[in-house]
Amino acid sequence: MEPRILGIGGPFQGQTLSLPEGEVSIGREPSNQMSVFDGSLSRRHCVLARSGPEVRIRDLGSRNGTRVNSVPVTEQRLQHGDQISVGSSLFVFLQEEDSDESRSNPVEFQDTSSFTGVAFLLPQEDSLLPLIQHGENAERTAASGRIRSDLNALLKISTAIGSIRDRDSLQWQLLGFIFDVIPAERGSVLFVDSQGEVSSSTAWDRVHGPEQVVPVSQVILKRVMSERSGLLLTGADVEQGARTGSTAPPDRVVSLLCVPMIVAERVVGAIYLDARVPTVRFDDTHLRVLQAIAHIAALALENLGHWEKLRQENLALRAEIALKHDIVGRSQKIQKVFEFIRKVAPADSTVLIQGESGTGKELVARAIHSNSPRDDCPFVAINSAAIAASLLESELFGHEKGAFTGAVSQKKGKMELADGGTLFLDEISELAPELQAKLLRVLQEREFERVGGTRPIPLNIRLIAATNKSLSQAVDAGEFRKDLFYRLNVVCMTVPPLRERREDIPEMAEYFLRKAQGKCQTRARSVSAEALRCLANYDWPGNVRELENAMERAAVLGTNEIIRPEDLPESILEVGDLAGESAKYYAALKDFKRQLIQQALQQANGSYTDAAKALGLHPNSLLRLMRNLNVRSTQKSTTSGQGAD
Repeated sequence: MEPRILGIGGPFQGQTLSLPEGEVSIGREPSNQMSVFDGSLSRRHCVLARSGPEVRIRDLGSRNGTRVNSVPVTEQRLQHGDQISVGSSLFVFLQEEDSDESRSNPVEFQDTSSFTGVAFLLPQEDSLLPLIQHGENAERTAASGRIRSDLNALLKISTAIGSIRDRDSLQWQLLGFIFDVIPAERGSVLFVDSQGEVSSSTAWDRVHGPEQVVPVSQVILKRVMSERSGLLLTGADVEQGARTGSTAPPDRVVSLLCVPMIVAERVVGAIYLDARVPTVRFDDTHLRVLQAIAHIAALALENLGHWEKLRQENLALRAEIALKHDIVGRSQKIQKVFEFIRKVAPADSTVLIQGESGTGKELVARAIHSNSPRDDCPFVAINSAAIAASLLESELFGHEKGAFTGAVSQKKGKMELADGGTLFLDEISELAPELQAKLLRVLQEREFERVGGTRPIPLNIRLIAATNKSLSQAVDAGEFRKDLFYRLNVVCMTVPPLRERREDIPEMAEYFLRKAQGKCQTRARSVSAEALRCLANYDWPGNVRELENAMERAAVLGTNEIIRPEDLPESILEVGDLAGESAKYYAALKDFKRQLIQQALQQANGSYTDAAKALGLHPNSLLRLMRNLNVRSTQKSTTSGQGAD
């Protein structure tokens, strides 16, 4: 098997590179065999050199160093499963067939049965006190040198850790930085969830290497996290016991450090270090340095959470941008429509779109087609209510020459023209019963016959149907075939009426105004706040289509570059909440209309049909005016028996 490295964290995550004979360089410059823009990478960071089965890694004097299994290296031979930290990326070196996984040491949580020694507890409020100790000059000089080294390490950590964009990489890099400044033999970085349970961990045994269990005392971990204080045990003899599923002998450590990672008063994790040889003794300076590193790591983890959230939002926005459609709006209601389109477009299921007239059902159907694999094939629309029943069959299925009087040549129907693409049947509830039966056969058999034909023609279409009526009610009334309804109602959605997404009206008004400018060469450039208020207060029985017509009318008839209330149709002004100079005029006009209607109703004894005749209006127009002006008839008609309610 060819040796290779697999990116398991950071910018190179998911990338695999086989290592040929010779050298492969990693760095920020494009001239490297593996390059990526990463601020924590040097221009030429390191080299992987293969000679036969042997692969060595060599650091090229990089700013942030190269680490193997969290240990900084200048040059080292790689073993199968070694973890390589380069910049903010994490790789695993693979040389065997059996595994593509990393060899992080397993963490084993143990109950501490007993320990002796000196314990030092460092509360959070004391963890940021100066590290410099007072004492003799020689001691102070030595301490200053150590502190200078520690501060340089903290600066390096804070600089490098901020660019890490992966949790696994963060844990591994953190261990490597810690081992640079604290002489621990074993280390663990543990992240916890909102319930305080360990959600992820990374551990390393610097002495025994991979696959060696790294024990973590549950008692110590819980104490540190509950008291929010760093703990130092020095000169200790800690016996680990009560291992779950472990038969290994107890481990004895002589020095131990454990500090919490805290963000906004919430514990997000802990760092746990220990040593088992008497020559390694942790002190309070080690504890303060580790606590400072924990502060940096906690902030990095919080920033990583924000970055991951922004990344998900960015992906969602990119997906929305990538969704091809001509639907205007950003309300929650229309977002659900976008999500529906995104989900059903890749499938090939039959779709039923319901909604009032003018809501944009055909736009939804076109968006489903445009985002589907059939995008390169035809989208053919036919309105079942706009064609006479006697002609609809021929229009839909086509006909053969001589099939009926006037059929002088063969004609392909809409269904055949849509082959390979999408057929959109609008107002499907208006289909005659015999056509419903033929459509059902097409959906079942995926073939059809032209009018007057005898040969079945195979068909590959996706059917999208639309209706402004309730098909289930039509089935109950015996007006629509139940079996066809079940065939159509595979995936169904209802397009919301405009009155249920009023927050989209300003954006839609501006959109239709720009559309009218291109179509009619009008002067209007924008919509005034007063006009927008009138548009928002109107109920829009004609929905989006009515709004588009209203904006085109206003753009054509308006005399200024700004659409004002007086440019809008009167039906909108009758319910508008006007303000400003024109408010008095339209308020007086509404009062006059209200009085006129009430007088006509009174003279007609409450009969709105007689009142409409007296006013020279159609009864439906009078009813609309009465609704808009909030006029109610208090009397019943003695002749027609109908009231205005």
